[in-house]
Amino acid sequence: MRKEAAEEAAKEAAKKADLEARKSVAHNMIRDGKLPLEDIAKYSKLSLDEVKELTEQNN
Repeated sequence: MRKEAAEEAAKEAAKKADLEARKSVAHNMIRDGKLPLEDIAKYSKLSLDEVKELTEQNN
């Protein structure tokens, strides 16, 4: 049981790290200002709403 909990915790940590990495990439793309938000969402695999939220946080 403990091993399963540890494995689940590791999977959740990996998911969170992946999301943070994708947000960081999107943030850099937003700052460059060369791509439309739709393309940033496509390339970062974030939703358009998530990219828009990052854009609002940058202002």
